[in-house]
Amino acid sequence: MLAVAVALAALARRVGMAEPLLLTVAGVVASYLPFVPQIDIDPEWVLLGLLPPLLYTASISTSLLEFKPKKVSITLLSVGLVLATTFAVAAVVWRLLPVPFAAAVALGAIVAPPDAVAAIAVARRVGMPRRIVTLLEGESLFNDATALVALRTAIAAMAGSFSVWQAGGDFVYAAAGGAVIGIAAAVVLVLVRRRITDPVLDTGVSLLAPFAAYLPAEAAHASGVIAVVVCGLILGQGAPVWQSAASRVAERTNWRTIQFLLESAVFLLIGLQVRHIVDDAWNSGLDHATIVFTAFAVLVTVIVVRPIWVFPATYFSWFVESRPRGKPKPTWTGPAVVSWAGMRGVVTLAAATLLPGDTPQLATLKLLALVVVGGTLLLQGISLPALVRVLQLRGPSRAEDALQEAALLQQATTAGLEALDEAVAPETPPEVVASLRDRVARRSHAAWEQLGRAESVRVTPSGEYRRLRLVMLHAEREAVLRARDGGGIDHEVLEQVMTAIDLEESTIDRISAADDDEAAAPLAAPVSGGCEHLVAAPHTHTPDHPDCCSECVAEGLTWVHLRMCLTCGHIACCDSSVGNHATKHFHASTHPVMRSVEPGEKWRWCYVDEILG
Repeated sequence: MLAVAVALAALARRVGMAEPLLLTVAGVVASYLPFVPQIDIDPEWVLLGLLPPLLYTASISTSLLEFKPKKVSITLLSVGLVLATTFAVAAVVWRLLPVPFAAAVALGAIVAPPDAVAAIAVARRVGMPRRIVTLLEGESLFNDATALVALRTAIAAMAGSFSVWQAGGDFVYAAAGGAVIGIAAAVVLVLVRRRITDPVLDTGVSLLAPFAAYLPAEAAHASGVIAVVVCGLILGQGAPVWQSAASRVAERTNWRTIQFLLESAVFLLIGLQVRHIVDDAWNSGLDHATIVFTAFAVLVTVIVVRPIWVFPATYFSWFVESRPRGKPKPTWTGPAVVSWAGMRGVVTLAAATLLPGDTPQLATLKLLALVVVGGTLLLQGISLPALVRVLQLRGPSRAEDALQEAALLQQATTAGLEALDEAVAPETPPEVVASLRDRVARRSHAAWEQLGRAESVRVTPSGEYRRLRLVMLHAEREAVLRARDGGGIDHEVLEQVMTAIDLEESTIDRISAADDDEAAAPLAAPVSGGCEHLVAAPHTHTPDHPDCCSECVAEGLTWVHLRMCLTCGHIACCDSSVGNHATKHFHASTHPVMRSVEPGEKWRWCYVDEILG
């Protein structure tokens, strides 16, 4: 499975196809090959071995701050939509198949929660807006808990013990208990990880984290899913405070690998289930036409209920959350994409295996769940990229990201230099201070250099530094390898030197042009209400020397980018340029705001407050 997953993932990325879809199709084809054995999945293997780690790796990389302004939207999708889909599917199945209503509700709960893995894979490939990706991520983190609690209640009803009050109480207890246990697990893990500085040990503890939250919650009959999500959100949010940088890098790399392996295994398993589930349902005694029509009806119900719920929920959320803050009413294109991003996956697969063995028409119910998973992956997975393109939804702009990155790095650089000034001792060698200042300045300049003209028509200092340093590192590595092959040097010494070279190469500032292929509005930044200089400054001015820095021309220098003072219109070169005349002009004139005069850019910068506007 690992070999197939790696090979198919590489193929999918090369041809621009969604990995979950290709993996599922490969599993379906493999299930009909004579030499592939029948795969029977133990539900505990999926629910305990796959679900907690997948939820944890999604939650630690999710921002709590991004969830806060969308809490109503996420709640309506992860709770309201799941319950609406559950009972809509239950009504269809109860009408078409000879099964009790509780069994129909159980199937509805099984197929109700979308799995954002496939949707987000498509989103990253086609470039969905971040607000949509955040909404899908938030929905996928919490809708699993709603579905599993509803399934647990339906199974209890099949056994004859059910009441509305009991079901409501169980739901509240599962959610609240899971949240409390997740918080408690996070607190314990933080106390442990604060005392661990070895990245290997810290990563080992992080591998225990999803189970440390999931198992106690399930033992207390609360929601293990919510416990894992809450624990992961807390640990991910606070990681920069209580983890070392080396531990965070190691954890991020390891969990990305685990996520890839588990997701690939899940979608391969979905496909491998097809053959024997179809055979069992086909031989269940039901009329074949009834099975086919019911499968079609359930798939259509799952797809149709989502937009019926999403559109009014979107505008209700705007009315409650965004309208009081003055945000404009959302257009219909965003809800349209969210409505169509309803692919099912791992939770549906796992939940279908939880149905008791004496459930009426068990094989047919499993087939219906499989049809929903395969149908949504095929129909929506294939057409979602085309829908995003037709609706002309722009994903994150590389230029806008580069502008935010440069501004943030500028603020961080200023803070670092202030700390350096305070920490310098009388005995500190001046050359050490100069080297440190040069290092942080080069990092900040590299970020600003991503803006402006394409790299193909300019040579930047950071770009040349990177190119030449990589040439040097290659020569240094070859010299170390020659020393290793010649013998006479201890292996541990060689490893230490090689590690130092590898680390520097991996941390060299990478720069790339921030040009967008698609036509976009001129690059700008929102006006910051906290900066009086940006509020008072105009957006443009008459330049004194268009297209050149007069100081650079007089001094025989070249420049990288040009900036314009919005008080007097003076054109001067940026900090990455040798002359650094824009900053010198600010110090000489105290004019606070300048703007970029590069093609396609109209962002402004306040030297006093160091804020974009």
